[in-house]
Amino acid sequence: MPEGLLVHTETDLEAVLEAAAQVRPDIMVVDSIQTLARADLEGGPGSVTQVRECALALLHYAKGSQAAVFLVGHVTKEGAVAGPRVLEHMVDAVLYLEGERYQHYRVLRAAKNRFGSTNELGVYEMLDTGLREVANPSEAFLSESRRSEPGTAVVASLEGTRPLLVEVQALVATSFYGTPQRVTSGFDPRRLAVLLAVLERRVGLRLGRHDVFVTVTGGLTLDEPGTDLGVALAVASSFRSCPVLEGTLAVGEVSLSGELRRVSRVEARVREAAQLGFRRAGVPRAQADDARAAGIEVVPLETLRDAIAALLGARVAARPHPAPAGRGA
Repeated sequence: MPEGLLVHTETDLEAVLEAAAQVRPDIMVVDSIQTLARADLEGGPGSVTQVRECALALLHYAKGSQAAVFLVGHVTKEGAVAGPRVLEHMVDAVLYLEGERYQHYRVLRAAKNRFGSTNELGVYEMLDTGLREVANPSEAFLSESRRSEPGTAVVASLEGTRPLLVEVQALVATSFYGTPQRVTSGFDPRRLAVLLAVLERRVGLRLGRHDVFVTVTGGLTLDEPGTDLGVALAVASSFRSCPVLEGTLAVGEVSLSGELRRVSRVEARVREAAQLGFRRAGVPRAQADDARAAGIEVVPLETLRDAIAALLGARVAARPHPAPAGRGA
């Protein structure tokens, strides 16, 4: 056990506070708040009354001792903090440590912060020795192979003050069910439904009888509108079997009319791509002059149809399936 670390296995709040008063720690971690209870209150650990009153007592202790107190809490299936909502109102910051079960990257987000911005995020890598900060998150979320394949596109998601380059993968296949499937991982399925409707109505891609699968690499979740163009390009690329031009970044919000809208901090997004060796960036025409300051080729785009025509390469022939063993060609 590291020097200076004290582990106290106790679920009675009074005993925890008494031990803390003797040790006077600089940092106290309560794991979890749903397991603490006060003997003078009704209800078992995890009940609304117990969680609220235990958190209030720990709040008074933190203010009186100048110690930093971290309350680890359970989350619901929807990803929200379990228990009474008053718990979030009492604390100074609410932090979420996100990550897929089988991914080794973890993203730390702030849903509430009384002393700073909630737009920043931290990216960490899970190792045998614990969590380690990822110095270059953009490079971590990109595929190791830079060869462009149909159905992949790179987007720039603005997370706090620094944009992250993330690879989006899409797969479009003929549906064998009555209702085509729309499956996403890391992207809002309702937003995907809007983009598919725009692709069908404004671009002419007949996707109504096709299953569409979209995933964001690295376990990251994209909820920023500037990634719309990249997702739509990935879907169109898979549908037409035409890869996005190699070394291309796609930036832009797609409107219902198929036009590309402005996005915030387009220059910073394109500059991040330039630092990682990208050669061109497709951006809304209204922001082309701002993006050129990054020093790479800028492709001004007016509509989603223009983007598909300008940024998709030649069609790739389908690879034949190998013949079964023992049979002739």
